Amino acid sequence: MELKAYLAARAAEVDAAMDVFLPKAKERPATIHGAMRYAVFAGGKRLRPVLCLAAAEACGGGISTALAPACAVELMHTYSLVHDDLPSMDDDDLRRGRPTCHKVYGEGMAVLCGDALLTEAFVVLAKTPATPRYGTREYIAELAETGGSRRLIGGQVMDLEGEGKKLTRSELVRIHEAKTAALLTTSLRLGAMTANTTAAKLTALTTFGHALGLAFQIIDDILDVTQSTEVLGKTAGKDAAVEKATYPSIIGLKASRKEAAKLTKAALDSLRLLGKKAVRLEQIAAYLLKREY
Repeated sequence: MELKAYLAARAAEVDAAMDVFLPKAKERPATIHGAMRYAVFAGGKRLRPVLCLAAAEACGGGISTALAPACAVELMHTYSLVHDDLPSMDDDDLRRGRPTCHKVYGEGMAVLCGDALLTEAFVVLAKTPATPRYGTREYIAELAETGGSRRLIGGQVMDLEGEGKKLTRSELVRIHEAKTAALLTTSLRLGAMTANTTAAKLTALTTFGHALGLAFQIIDDILDVTQSTEVLGKTAGKDAAVEKATYPSIIGLKASRKEAAKLTKAALDSLRLLGKKAVRLEQIAAYLLKREY
C-alpha cells in the first residue's frame, strides 16, 4: 500500500473509532456534544494518531489495540487547538479551512468544549488493553504528563509570553519541544506500549519523536510565511502579525529548511533498532519534510 493510501486508511479507522467513543451530537446537553464533534471532525491530517498506530505496528503490535490511545492523543490535540484559537490566546478565526469553534459556538462553549475533549481523552485512553509491561496506570501517566504544565500547557505559556520579544534559538526550541514535539512523541510511545515493546525500542521511538516533532514545527513555521490562507486552512502570516518567534524569523528560511532536513535525518537514524518494521515511520518522516501544507 502506498503511503497516501496508508495514511488515508489509518485516518479513516481513527475517525470511525472516535465516532463510537464520543457522545452523539444529539445527546443532552446537545450543544456541548455538537461542539465537540464540530472540533474533532473538522478534518486534519490525523498525524498523531497515525503515528501511534504506525509505532504499534513497528513494534509488532496490532491496530485494534492501539486505537484507543490513538484517539486519545487526537482528542488532546484537538482540545489544545480549540483553546489556542480563543481570542485570549492566538485569536484565530479559521481552523482546518472553516470557522473556529468559538466563532460558531461562542467563547464560553469553546472553553467548555476544550475541557470536555481533554477529559474525554482519558476516558478513551483507559479503554486501552493492558500488556505484561504496561497497564492503565502507565498509559494515563504518559498522557497526563504530556498535557501538563511542564509540556503542552507550559509550551503555550512560553509561546504567549514570547510574543513581541526577541527570543533566542534555544528558547524557541524549548517552546517547540513542549508545545509540539511532546505530544507527537507521546503518540509514538503509547502506540509502542500497546505492543508491549522493550525499553530500548521505546527509547529509540522517543528520540525519533523528539527530532520529528521539531522538524514538523519548523516546516509549519516555514509554511506560515510561504503559503496562503486557502492552502493552509488557517490564517497565514499570523505568527509574524503577532510578532511570534519562529525559525524563519530567527535564522531565515534557507537555514530553517536545512535544520528541518537535519532533524529528519536524526529521526530516521534513530529507527535502526526497529529494522524493516519501521518502514511506515520512515516514510511518514520523509513525507512530512517535503509537505506543502
